[in-house]
Amino acid sequence: MMPTLKPSIWVYALIRRAQVETAYATLARKGDGDAGAVLVKVCTLDGNAVLFRPIRNINGERVWLPKGPLPEREIDEMIGKRVKTDPDLWVVEIEDKQGRNFLTEPIESE
Repeated sequence: MMPTLKPSIWVYALIRRAQVETAYATLARKGDGDAGAVLVKVCTLDGNAVLFRPIRNINGERVWLPKGPLPEREIDEMIGKRVKTDPDLWVVEIEDKQGRNFLTEPIESE
């Protein structure tokens, strides 16, 4: 298993990757720099969004599970519920009409 970057480094790399590709990306919520989980919200600027959450697959590798597209307010409610139970949570928000997420790890369906 490959070592993972601290969330504080990984999050800013994702934001930079999105910005280089001319998407708007921001840190919507700062979590614990060493151990916080990360959620990635991708807004398509049409009122909808997709939420990506990480899990480990059977080989121990990080993969992302998408939820959506759903109305953006529903995604925001999901994030709000998660924040209540995980105060260390990081949230990255990307706005991109094409719906690009800029994640480098695999994405699996639910």
